[in-house]
Amino acid sequence: MAYVKDLFDSNFIQYASYVIRDRAIPELTDGLKPVQRRILHTLLEVDDGKFHKVANVVGQCMKYHPHGDASIYSALVVLANKDLFIDRQGNFGNLYTGDAASAPRYIECRMRPITRELIYNPKITDYVPSYDGRNKEPVMFRAKLPLVLILGAEGIAVGMSTRILPHNVREVIDAEIKCLRGEKFALYPDFQTGGLIDVSGYEDGLGKIVTRAKMDLSDEKKITITELPFGSTTESLMDSVEKAAKNNKVRIASINDYTSDSVNIEIKLPRGVYANDVVDALYAYTECEQTIYCNLLVIRDNMPVQMKVTDVVKHHAKQLVGVLKDELAVERAELMEKLHLRTLERIFVEERIYKKIEQMKTQQGVVDAVKNGFVPFKKELLRAITDDDVDHLLKIPIRRISLYDINKNREEVEAIKNRIKEIDKLLKHLTQYAIDWLAGIAKKLDAEKTRRLTTITNIEKVDVKEIANRDIALKYDEKSGNLGTNVAGGVEKLKITPYDRVLFVRRSGIYSVTEAPQKVFVGPGMFWCGLADKESLSKVLFTVIYRDIETKFVFVKRCRVEAYIMNRDYFFAPDGKEVLHVDARKNFSFTLHYVKKARLKKLDETFKASSFPEKGIKAQGTRVVAKEVESVSVEADNV
Repeated sequence: MAYVKDLFDSNFIQYASYVIRDRAIPELTDGLKPVQRRILHTLLEVDDGKFHKVANVVGQCMKYHPHGDASIYSALVVLANKDLFIDRQGNFGNLYTGDAASAPRYIECRMRPITRELIYNPKITDYVPSYDGRNKEPVMFRAKLPLVLILGAEGIAVGMSTRILPHNVREVIDAEIKCLRGEKFALYPDFQTGGLIDVSGYEDGLGKIVTRAKMDLSDEKKITITELPFGSTTESLMDSVEKAAKNNKVRIASINDYTSDSVNIEIKLPRGVYANDVVDALYAYTECEQTIYCNLLVIRDNMPVQMKVTDVVKHHAKQLVGVLKDELAVERAELMEKLHLRTLERIFVEERIYKKIEQMKTQQGVVDAVKNGFVPFKKELLRAITDDDVDHLLKIPIRRISLYDINKNREEVEAIKNRIKEIDKLLKHLTQYAIDWLAGIAKKLDAEKTRRLTTITNIEKVDVKEIANRDIALKYDEKSGNLGTNVAGGVEKLKITPYDRVLFVRRSGIYSVTEAPQKVFVGPGMFWCGLADKESLSKVLFTVIYRDIETKFVFVKRCRVEAYIMNRDYFFAPDGKEVLHVDARKNFSFTLHYVKKARLKKLDETFKASSFPEKGIKAQGTRVVAKEVESVSVEADNV
């Protein structure tokens, strides 16, 4: 058993680690999950400027993603609909209606040129063998923008989950520019479906937002929904409205969907009902308003880390500077190597060093002759000449040597030197270079496609308890002892809403508070039931008449219920006492019937409840009289 337990623990840890890092949680560096990264890597490999069948891209991607074509296809459709990396051709589904995309053999896609600028830098990217060892794939792209904020992400792992809301790409770029300048910035979500959002509780990506549908109320007899709240489709929203109407929470005559390229849901109202009367109910009972909780969890340094939006922007600002620095360093090294080779070629041709190899009979002699030929020109070289340099010179065709253009070489060398000077200048001012790069990317973005779609506003959340109609009958059946809204027959005690709390007092003197009950057994002879909200209970003064079991003396306690715990039983009288009656009327009379005794002449005596003092609910009652009581009867007080 110990072996099995250790094996289970070990395998579970490996499985949990795999799900967290390789499936559910995005990587901070490039903001992508593995399947998305492999899709983009595949598109970069096959990119030739033309559209490719999605089925072909999915097949190519299976070289890197060993989890079947269905997961690749669905991830590609979602990524393409983000409208950032991929151009689409064909039916990729409808974000508004929730309609699915066409089969992969019918639709096409291709990589957008801007994608290469944002993520593609193979000379500074680490690659690892694919799962079968035949190909290489990137460990992660060194993205120049915080894609995790632009794309958003959702994922459920083992023991943790992430929900990152998408942000507007232009606003993210502006925030990163401000960060590089040392200025304050703030970022809030932006959704492709538009709608309204209240970001007062966003808490920098770790709180929540309230999102609403955008409505046109210009016609008081009709409500037109023109934008959807995040996470809803026209179908799901209409279903929620129809369900609310069926449950008599929203009054509508009909609802129709005319959505195509834009959202258009038309809600017609019945006679005597106007738009302003229905709006609050739509927000309270349907998907027209939703609260979305956020959790910005990412993989950073191979570990899951919870971050804030501003922290992500600051991290990527530093990352951008680092990426640009590495790219400039690589380009400078390549230019220096190119400058070195052009210098070698010029000296090799101008000084006719190639003539010195004509008499050599061995390969080593040829190499030595070339190297010795460069000795007088050592000061002109950028570095020592190597065997590879010699091999490069020996491969120059005779035709090129005979047609060698010294002026062209000098122009090329001058251009290389100028670019090196420019790179050296940029390396000294990396922050400004990063700002200029971001500004250049912003200019390349389509202004219409990257405008903010979601309107930020203040939303006063509708309290469903306040707008709910108190029209549900709470009935009590004396015969069955059942109390609730689903009790057949019986006597109606009061009208309630689905959100009310009800306090009821059983015949035993035990009272409880529960949510609006559908059917609960309280037993026959229930003393009282009523609403259990603070305002209602504060007006109720309970009069409890109870008897000591041993002495048969009767006590009266007048008290109020000021606090309670839901679905818990409480006893009005002290332990060991017997409750004879509980009443909620302020003025009434009760008659005590005494135990018959030889010297007792008066067997009945009437008292007024109002003559007894009000006490706390845990206090002892006031003894009425020092006589043994057989029973009590209650009547209305007409005084």
